[in-house]
Amino acid sequence: VTFGSCMPSSLTTAATAALVWSSTRAWRVPVTMKAWRSAVADVDSEASREIASNLMSVRSRVAEASNGREVTLVAVSKTKPLSAVAAAASAGHVDFGENYVQELVDKAQAAAEENVDLRWHFIGRLQSNKAKLLCTTPNLHAVHTVHNEKIAKALQRHWVDVNGEDFPALNVFIQINTSGEESKGGCTPDEAPALAAAVASCPNLNLVGLMCIGKYSGAEGDASMDFIVLDQCRTAAA
Repeated sequence: VTFGSCMPSSLTTAATAALVWSSTRAWRVPVTMKAWRSAVADVDSEASREIASNLMSVRSRVAEASNGREVTLVAVSKTKPLSAVAAAASAGHVDFGENYVQELVDKAQAAAEENVDLRWHFIGRLQSNKAKLLCTTPNLHAVHTVHNEKIAKALQRHWVDVNGEDFPALNVFIQINTSGEESKGGCTPDEAPALAAAVASCPNLNLVGLMCIGKYSGAEGDASMDFIVLDQCRTAAA
């Protein structure tokens, strides 16, 4: 089991993201888009059982660590074939996260064509010129990586253009670079309150909370400070 490091701290609820896939080599091929029915037919029974077992294990660990708080487990399915997503969906999982806009749109459309009710999360770095394509994603549940006002305004504009004024608002998280590492995206902690106000001014965006990518290896150091800073940003932005 491999865990993703995208850990949103909501203004109202706690949430986490994780990656749970089979170790079977066949699941690590590049994504090739197929119809959902074909993807289901391609599911290897051994790998499917392993994914279901991994999901059960991670859910148990999340439940134990959450202390009764409401937590959403997002399976990070970037670069995984549609058949792997189908296996996880068959095991009852509904929330999936993608890093690349086109891959997200393709997978979501394939699921939607067969009326498979999944919730899709965008967790990668977003460029403003990809915002319109992202907004066409069927069942797009949340964008976790809003890092500046330009991105927020682009999402606001295109969400309305694609779906209309009366469509439910798009859930978004503000990404904050709590560690100051150049390799990680997000606004600075000092910029968070102003960005939160800018997002809140967009009537078709729903600011769910804040997100950071904490340090997650011994070489990087302890992640505790990242989440302390994130909590401070939440207080400042509230």
